[in-house]
Amino acid sequence: QVQVVESGGGLVQPGGSLRLSCAASGATYSIYAMGWYRQAPGMKREHVATVTPSTNYTNYDDSVKGRFQISTDRAKTTVFLQMNALKPEDTAMYYCTALVGPPQALYNYWGQGTQVTVSS
Repeated sequence: QVQVVESGGGLVQPGGSLRLSCAASGATYSIYAMGWYRQAPGMKREHVATVTPSTNYTNYDDSVKGRFQISTDRAKTTVFLQMNALKPEDTAMYYCTALVGPPQALYNYWGQGTQVTVSS
């Protein structure tokens, strides 16, 4: 079992920045990748960014490329999402996920989410 807890959300003006954090605990040795998703009211949950700690491979949705950066700490149990040049359309609940297991049979563990609101 893996637990993930997000922090760092809040209210920011358009063009501003926020840094989200996600701390994993439990069987962290089994984590294959960690990532961020977001869900706006009435919308489906969508992928934002993913990092594979063992290789540092990163993957971003086109809507955030060049503005958001995902990274991990040295222990590879905390993942960060640096969000720059924020837009109102980035407003959503942001969820962290830890993907656990072998690549052919990954299981997602989800956090409770942290709200990001971009508004003037």
